[in-house]
Amino acid sequence: MSKILTIFGATGQQGSSVVNYVLNDPDLSKTYKICAVTRDVDSEKSRQLAQKVEVIQGDISDPISLKTALTGAHTVFAMTTPFFGPNAIEVEFNAAKSLADAVVASGAQYLIFSTLPSIKDISHGKYTKNTPFEAKALAEKYIRSLPIKSAFYSPAGFMENFANLPALGPRKQDDGTYVLSRAQGPTAKMALVAAVDDTGKFVGAILAEPEKYEGKTFCAATRMYSLEEIAASMSKSTGKTVVYRQVSTEELRRDLSEAVPVPGMVDIMVDMFEYSEEFGYYGPESEALIAWAGENARGELTTFDEYFVKHPLVLA
Repeated sequence: MSKILTIFGATGQQGSSVVNYVLNDPDLSKTYKICAVTRDVDSEKSRQLAQKVEVIQGDISDPISLKTALTGAHTVFAMTTPFFGPNAIEVEFNAAKSLADAVVASGAQYLIFSTLPSIKDISHGKYTKNTPFEAKALAEKYIRSLPIKSAFYSPAGFMENFANLPALGPRKQDDGTYVLSRAQGPTAKMALVAAVDDTGKFVGAILAEPEKYEGKTFCAATRMYSLEEIAASMSKSTGKTVVYRQVSTEELRRDLSEAVPVPGMVDIMVDMFEYSEEFGYYGPESEALIAWAGENARGELTTFDEYFVKHPLVLA
């Protein structure tokens, strides 16, 4: 009899990747029956998903819907949505805590949580403004204390963000060329992952061998890419001239402020860029952690060049 795999955020980038990977894997599709959880079962994405798997309404803020969504669950893939504003860490952590407590109360046997590293801890308190990272890191610590088997998926920066978040992409210049700008040197590196294409490959490894990966964290990235490499890949993909230019922190803040309306987001982004250059996305051992995750992933990972072939970048 198939085990029920309950996937939260099933219409999002991470959740949908796990759904599709399991459905398309000949072994996992026999081992698990998917229960896809989403807040809005009437959305277009939910209706399309319902043609493939069972879709059920569930909201972290609604204990009754959580209990219903988790009925019969054996394994759960869970994630939380970042909160921006006052008490951001507390709000997101409490949401993760409520979800984890509900998973344990349901009698589920295994919890896979989408986490992130604590920038504050890795930087020894130097960088403290990235609240989504801190909230998820606290949630991971809490989950590890619970009476349930668990493993963790820790995604790098999404390749999708360069298209979905225009503020992160290159800007057109008067001469028709494009400039990708940060306050870091051109050889500073970013850890990147194709969230939709590859999340399922990492989570799928845990689902295939849950005992082997219990307590482990997959630092999920294809690899670390320098800012020069990122600009060159964009240029290759689009056929347009894209170059990298280092700017001052003040200029970067000004440019981001014009494009990012979410309060506090500019501080988070600048903090992240500076932290990554100094400490690496996952800390000093980032390269080794990423290599281990890649070696244990269930399938070949998508390179940045390959991502843009499959999902062409459109420059305005």
